Amino acid sequence: MAIICTTPTTSPAEKEQEPKQDLEKDQTPPLIFNPSLLNLQSQIPNQFIWPDKEKPSIDIPELNVPFIDLSSQDTTLEASRLIAEACTKHGFFLVVNHGVSESLISDAHRYMERFFDMPLAGKQRAQRKPGESWGYASSFTGRFSTKLPWKETLSFPFSNDISGSRTVQDYFSGTLGQEFEQFGKVYQDYCEAMSSLSLKIMELLGLSLGINKDYFREFFEENDSIMRLNHYPPCQKPDLTLGTGPHCDPSSLTILHQDQVNGLQVFVDNKWRCILPNHKAFVINIGDTFMALSNGIFKSCLHRAVVNRESARTSMAFFLCPRRDKVVKPPSEILDKTTPRRYPDFTWPMFLEFTQKHYRADVNTLDSFSNWIITNKFPV
Repeated sequence: MAIICTTPTTSPAEKEQEPKQDLEKDQTPPLIFNPSLLNLQSQIPNQFIWPDKEKPSIDIPELNVPFIDLSSQDTTLEASRLIAEACTKHGFFLVVNHGVSESLISDAHRYMERFFDMPLAGKQRAQRKPGESWGYASSFTGRFSTKLPWKETLSFPFSNDISGSRTVQDYFSGTLGQEFEQFGKVYQDYCEAMSSLSLKIMELLGLSLGINKDYFREFFEENDSIMRLNHYPPCQKPDLTLGTGPHCDPSSLTILHQDQVNGLQVFVDNKWRCILPNHKAFVINIGDTFMALSNGIFKSCLHRAVVNRESARTSMAFFLCPRRDKVVKPPSEILDKTTPRRYPDFTWPMFLEFTQKHYRADVNTLDSFSNWIITNKFPV
């Protein structure tokens, strides 16, 4: 099996500030996740085998999530009620009649398949660098040495700002070359559509929390977000590994589009439930940053992805994040004398750095990050 002869390092200053659960840092060079070679073996490497208590359950009940129709203003109050009910319990709902072009969604899926069908060396031209949040990642082998996910991803930045920058197009052309210009155009358009959709959802989230619908829309009007393409190859031992381990998204809002292969699971009432693919719907879930913005009223829920033996699975996730200089704190309207602040002020770059350099995302990420800020007395 091929080996990459580099290992992540940690500075002494970082070690002084590390929380209790830090990223794994051993001296073993990480292996390369190449499914076309790994699937020729009868067993999967031990690094991909998860503990028994975290091994997947494939046949599980479906999670009952509300369908929010965005096409009619007449249903706004009912939609905000359904969203409030879902977000106080688990933070997941689906949106339909969302206004995003079906042809754009199809193009985005098609170009995703083209990228992941490339030889490994071609994909590695966009190799994710240690400490960065975008680029090509083959199972996060450069970050972790155990409980590796059975997947590969391509992540890239998107900025919705007043200058009208073409962040995504610039990323593809600058990282992969001018022959990827059309990739950049498709995903630039897709990210702009996701940003617009997220602002509509933010209006409903504001109403669901009993505040002005423009509050969160204006907060996220300019955003520095992340787009991620996920590819989960078939696995000869799907009962031993996970496509993505249990985690809560650190971002504010996730807009996910799945292909037709089942794999998304959510942990609700101490049980795993699945959200089945629906080509006409986007799966929406609350992230840790919005949980902090709501002062814990809306939940960022634990979820994971499972793999199977027969079919590859793909999905596209747009992670809405605030503009880099925005201070994350709840609006005064949802605070009173009997409702203390649950989380300290922070900015998105602070939280992102925490999850990239100091902590492997799980159900306790936001609480651990809050304690880290308070202990280290970081200025905002």
